[in-house]
Amino acid sequence: MAKFYDTHAHLDYPDFQADFESVMDRAQAAGIARVVCIGTDLDSSEAAIRLAERYAPLYAAVGWHPCNALKAPHDLTGPLRQLVKHPKVVAVGETGFDYHHLPSKQAGAAPEAAMGDDARYRERQREIFLQQLEVAADFGLNCVIHQRDALEDTLEVMRSYAGKTRGVFHCFANDAAAMRRIVSMGSLVSFTGIATFKNAQSVRDTLAATPMDAFMLETDCPYLAPAPYRGKRCEPSYVKEISEVAAAVKGCGLDDLSTATCRTAHEFFKKLQ
Repeated sequence: MAKFYDTHAHLDYPDFQADFESVMDRAQAAGIARVVCIGTDLDSSEAAIRLAERYAPLYAAVGWHPCNALKAPHDLTGPLRQLVKHPKVVAVGETGFDYHHLPSKQAGAAPEAAMGDDARYRERQREIFLQQLEVAADFGLNCVIHQRDALEDTLEVMRSYAGKTRGVFHCFANDAAAMRRIVSMGSLVSFTGIATFKNAQSVRDTLAATPMDAFMLETDCPYLAPAPYRGKRCEPSYVKEISEVAAAVKGCGLDDLSTATCRTAHEFFKKLQ
């Protein structure tokens, strides 16, 4: 059986509390050899580390999600500098920009007030993004990037850290032109179960155009379960279904896809064993 990695999972979420051991057993049975648990704030990051300490296949990324920006402490760098020293912390993030959930887009938002709120939201996202990139660069780690409706701003910030840290643009759903811009900067993209959706031909087209050494696979569980599980809770074992579609799109065997994506993961997550 070809082995694969789930490079982006939220196993600290309550969705997995009732049957965590079964989730881990199914992942092992499906050949999922490594899972990177992603932090979304300091509590979540610490929870990801605790899971990584308990289970050998699990590793952690520590950071603060952009959608939680307004709740972030003024300075994240101090706590993050302590967390990244843990031997099983392999990246910083997820971090980046999310303009899909701006205050002005929320139901009942007053237009004039929302404009000011949007600006404050964007600026705070930028501040905590830069703080996390600083920590990653100082510790020789790479970053897990969340980008939604904010590609240009994300690329601008990443360019300012070129040569210091790289990013994996997770849950990638932009077009091939955007992928090429990201790869040309030395960063990567990562594909989820969206690639298996019937209405996601554009994502498969981007995957087809992505070099074999420039992408990884992930679930983003508990979200985005692939076909035939769409609409249900996602879990790491479902990388198997994602890999089957990815191999078909790339015109390669599962063993070749395994070799390429696992090698890419080890090169990107430098502390991954």
